[in-house]
Amino acid sequence: MKRIISLDFSLSPHLVAPQLIGCEFLVEGVGGLIVEVEAYDQSEPASHTFTGKSERNAAMFGPPGRAYVYRSYGIHWCLNFVCGAEGHGAGVLIRAIQPTQGIDIMRKRRALADDRLLCSGPGRVGQALAIVHAMNGHSLDRKPFQLLPASSPVDVVSGPRIGISKAVDLPWRFGLAGSRFLSKPFR
Repeated sequence: MKRIISLDFSLSPHLVAPQLIGCEFLVEGVGGLIVEVEAYDQSEPASHTFTGKSERNAAMFGPPGRAYVYRSYGIHWCLNFVCGAEGHGAGVLIRAIQPTQGIDIMRKRRALADDRLLCSGPGRVGQALAIVHAMNGHSLDRKPFQLLPASSPVDVVSGPRIGISKAVDLPWRFGLAGSRFLSKPFR
């Protein structure tokens, strides 16, 4: 049996984010390898916490090592791992996963057969893993979540975040080099 990964989620999100690449993340036994993430910090205007704590973003203020689940464009549930000092308002958005466990379940949830598209984007990750708002604030080291270490060292690439209009110059998007499961290739 694999052990649960022991990341220090109290570190800043741009330090935690690259360490998540290659880790296995499961929700009720369904999921795969994390291949793309983005870091967000209260100090920059693209973060949900930039203007302070609210009912919507309260989970992002800690404690670290918890899930922050929010609805994107009123349609998709998206998942962040809360990082940084408690009260700081920072996290890592899970952008893409390479499916490895429960692939048939994910295909059914997403109503498609192309494994590459099952979890290649934060909304797709949410749908394929059945992420719901009820998971907001839940600890990442307890059910329904399971976070396992990478089975071997991985080559991580970085670049600017995508799908945002503010603080686009920060190189806080991290991915598995050469992965065909990314939401968008790195330049």
